[in-house]
Amino acid sequence: MPIKTLIMGAAGRDFHNFNTFFRGNKDYEVVAFTATQIPDIEGRQYPKELAGDLYPAGIPIHAESELPELIQKHGVEQVVFAYSDVPHEYVMHKAALVNALGADFRLMGTRQTQVKSVKPVVSVCAVRTGSGKSQTTRRVSLILREMGYKVAAIRHPMPYGNLVRQEVQRFADYDDLDEHETTIEEREEYEPHIDNGVIVYAGVDYEKILRAAEKEVDIVLWDGGNNDFPFYVSDLKIVVADPHRPGHESSYYPGETNVIDADVFVLNKVDTADPEAVIAVRENLRRLNPKAVVIEGASPLFVDDPAAIQGKRVLVIEDGPTLTHGEMAYGAGYVAARRFGAKEIVDPRPFAVKSIAATYAKYPKTGPILPAMGYGEAQMRDLEATIAASDVDLVIVGTPIDLTRVIKINKPFQRVRYELQEIGQPTLEDILKQKFGKK
Repeated sequence: MPIKTLIMGAAGRDFHNFNTFFRGNKDYEVVAFTATQIPDIEGRQYPKELAGDLYPAGIPIHAESELPELIQKHGVEQVVFAYSDVPHEYVMHKAALVNALGADFRLMGTRQTQVKSVKPVVSVCAVRTGSGKSQTTRRVSLILREMGYKVAAIRHPMPYGNLVRQEVQRFADYDDLDEHETTIEEREEYEPHIDNGVIVYAGVDYEKILRAAEKEVDIVLWDGGNNDFPFYVSDLKIVVADPHRPGHESSYYPGETNVIDADVFVLNKVDTADPEAVIAVRENLRRLNPKAVVIEGASPLFVDDPAAIQGKRVLVIEDGPTLTHGEMAYGAGYVAARRFGAKEIVDPRPFAVKSIAATYAKYPKTGPILPAMGYGEAQMRDLEATIAASDVDLVIVGTPIDLTRVIKINKPFQRVRYELQEIGQPTLEDILKQKFGKK
């Protein structure tokens, strides 16, 4: 009899593990997915069109809170944990619960989940959400293009809509973003690549996505999400570490997997972190992986009109995932507000409405900063309403995109931009030229 299996996820790694290992595998019967981290992604089906012949009715997706009942109802024998950016202790609490209910608890590794490309693959991953992975990926893409290579970025999945329509997605311009009805979270990752002239692929079926990208590029660039490890076998694996959260490089899953498997570390934000924290992270990286090359980097801030911030009461908006499950209390917008002399950073929580208020309740560590949550149309409207209700002189937008493309900001605002700058040697260009040479 096939082993009755349940996959715990968040609409990303869980679907990938299913597609690469369980789909079409008669030794297992996946009875359900559970979902967490992302609002409103449970209560739907993993569709039959993607699930394969063994699942003519598709596979139900439940809230993770239903896990005990699902194990008992279906006689689940094995639970696969398949999402990221959580403390090691959290993972083991889940394991203890699953084991107490009689099932095995499984973490799947690289050998059975990574797809092999016919083209070279450079992956950029991180130890935590918000480490600076996105600007590192952009920097790598620009260097490779200057070296003469055609590059496509394949982004870690964010399929929060119609899964069949999102099976393979290609984004070359803003019209593609509108056509696919992308969320704020998706736009934050895709728009900067498009601005740089780099095509972005994403979706649900990452082998099909890879095969499509291989037809038009010389090098595939894996743009990781959270602190997950790559879906593809990497020829060069770059991992970004954050000295603002020392110790997290060895205490979060699966970020520590990335650390142990890295070829190159980018120790980012050394310009704004405590020097002792920089030293501590560097020593932890060397202890876990002494063979990897370490590059130090900074994320300098750029604002169109810094003088506009001085003396103002400001609302600071930051990248949503960084503040929520990334557990950062602030980001580039907050740093800019302090650096350029804001009179006061106004707490948005009294003005928060509906899903934004619920986000603060779920993530109480989030401080007086507004997370740019926008996983769907309703949440984007709640974000817009929260901004409109806030009693401030100016809005500082620290997200990677121009929010006014998707919501209205009814107050003066300043955008904060930031890109990776390597400090000293070696640089990413040195590493990439040594690995691949010019085309």
